[in-house]
Amino acid sequence: MGNINGKVIWVTGASSGIGEALVYALAKEKAKLVLSARRKEELQRVADAAEVTKDDYLILPLDLDRQQDFEQKKKEVLQKFGRLDVLINNGGISQRSLAKDTTIEVDRQIFETNFFGTIALTKVVLPDMLKQKSGLLITITSAVGKFGSPWRSGYAASKHALHGFFDSLRAEVYDDNVKVMLVCPGFIQTNVSRNALTGDGSKLGTMDGATLKGLTADKCAEEIVSAIKSDKEEIIVSQFKERFGVWVMRFFPRLFSKMIRRMNVR
Repeated sequence: MGNINGKVIWVTGASSGIGEALVYALAKEKAKLVLSARRKEELQRVADAAEVTKDDYLILPLDLDRQQDFEQKKKEVLQKFGRLDVLINNGGISQRSLAKDTTIEVDRQIFETNFFGTIALTKVVLPDMLKQKSGLLITITSAVGKFGSPWRSGYAASKHALHGFFDSLRAEVYDDNVKVMLVCPGFIQTNVSRNALTGDGSKLGTMDGATLKGLTADKCAEEIVSAIKSDKEEIIVSQFKERFGVWVMRFFPRLFSKMIRRMNVR
């Protein structure tokens, strides 16, 4: 994409974590921003902190589980800015529970938000990008979109599903100049573990040690913005451990199987 200045970029999950850090990083690049999450007051806090002028941002509360609202939300974006250049699918929910202890309702909830909510919003904005013959669809998946990890069976499955969908979509829309990028963060210092669902659907409520030792959200956002400028198709944003895990999984899957059983992922 090169220059981000003036591009209209819609960020979901913009009220905290990676999404919030992305808003700050993109504001420095002079992008026009659409901020979405469920909490309107938190979105306004982020917009104020980013010091974006009122003409250059739109607060757009959004619940990924309410897909029936997406078409109207898109219309509000187009009414404000006239176009959409980039959609960053960042909203989602994590998990911290063993598969045997996780109800099927929790698995369905994770998929409804992470997978179906994400692809539903993508399908709403895609026709406009195809019509204007330009656009970038970015989806924040996870390192566990590349390999499975204990305590995250439903979460890892939803992220694997996103890879399958967006890898396919990338090939389908290439000739229409619509690009697809997948971002695979490892452990990032956010509230993702605090908000993660346990086996009965309740929130974990604490930050796990692995998350606490991860990269900062600001560093993650910095790498994502750099990848946008460089037209990358997929990046892994993590410390060495997660990058090494992806490499071992690809070339030595049996060794990786032994490693992941012993690895501290909590």
